[in-house]
Amino acid sequence: MAVVETDTKTYSRRLAERARAASKGLATASGELRDAWLRSSAAALREATASILEANARDLDNADGFGLTDAEKDRLRLDRKRVDAIAAGLEQIASLPDPIGRVIDHTRRPNGLSISKIRVPLGTVFFIYESRPNVTADAAAICVKSGNAVILRGGKEAANSSAAIVAVLREELVRHDLPTDAVQIVESSDRDIVGHLLRMNDCIDVAIPRGGAGLIRRVADEATMPVIKHFDGNCHVYVDSAADLELAAKIVVNSKCSRMGVCNACESILIHRDVAKTFLPKIGKELIERGIQIRGDEATRAAIRDAIAATEEDWSTEYLGPAISCKVVDSLEQAIDWIERYGSHHTDAIVTRDLTASQKFAAGVDSAAVMINASTRFHDGGEFGMGAEIGISTDKFHARGPCGLEELTSYKYVVVGDGQIRQ
Repeated sequence: MAVVETDTKTYSRRLAERARAASKGLATASGELRDAWLRSSAAALREATASILEANARDLDNADGFGLTDAEKDRLRLDRKRVDAIAAGLEQIASLPDPIGRVIDHTRRPNGLSISKIRVPLGTVFFIYESRPNVTADAAAICVKSGNAVILRGGKEAANSSAAIVAVLREELVRHDLPTDAVQIVESSDRDIVGHLLRMNDCIDVAIPRGGAGLIRRVADEATMPVIKHFDGNCHVYVDSAADLELAAKIVVNSKCSRMGVCNACESILIHRDVAKTFLPKIGKELIERGIQIRGDEATRAAIRDAIAATEEDWSTEYLGPAISCKVVDSLEQAIDWIERYGSHHTDAIVTRDLTASQKFAAGVDSAAVMINASTRFHDGGEFGMGAEIGISTDKFHARGPCGLEELTSYKYVVVGDGQIRQ
């Protein structure tokens, strides 16, 4: 990353104040203009593919020095197809309905006052995220589409790639007479800058961390503005006594194995004792064939020879890899209590043919998404038909679940009268 030529506090203050000023100009820009920026940015990214790939090559050259794994290098790596996918993502966001100015509710009072509840931008977003270049473009696009200025603080591993992408986006802001500082990137890996920005609630309206638990806890502890976050994705699939066991096996395998290193992957299986002796050998065989290590309780180990004993820590672990915990429970109520104790309020699923059981599970499990006879992997903004997202929140205020365009807005009341005064 570039060397900051002034002290970090002054540098951070400049970023925040510029973003605040840009957010004011962006809030009054038309949705058509913001969409035109998105579409032209997509075209400009495609035209700049060669320079973006050169920047990405420098990041890849540095990857070993940062200790990146092969999987992390793959997430970092760009090629022409991936750059085109980034551009297509911007076009998709442009095609989504504009949330700004939408009338959420309207009433007319007996005295003639017309009261409208209208969706408005949050203002300025400070987004801190992991080393994936596509996230840079996605976050900038979602923020600007929803009328927000954004300060991007990506990982140092993708610094060159992210800077190249942001340079293109800023050039297109100038071309469309939109505030250039609506999209800014922190040009230093100095951790002090994050701390300074988290204290600038006079300019920054919300912080959104997307990464490991350590980063998220730091932001949650230090931020003086609201934080949209999720800590872990310890997602459960509960196989009920009334489950279709073929369907249950399919859902468990997809939830765990379709992609393991993501927050909506299943990390824990709960199985009702009435079906455990039948289901455990079946699901054990399918998971072990896919390289998954099963860490279970005594009943699980009795039915699956290769399962190992689960520790207390296993029940609450987000593995993000080829391991899963498995517990036999005596009732639906015990499953709900278990999820409350060990879950992370992200995504939990029930497989059952019993409508009453599914309703009780949905009411009793306090998670951002509850899936009934469906894979946990569907908890995603795109799969929910929301388009792109900036993350999945396990908070209850102000957003929960996939955070797309509407979750980056607030509302205000606009009251129209013709001279009414209060008596």
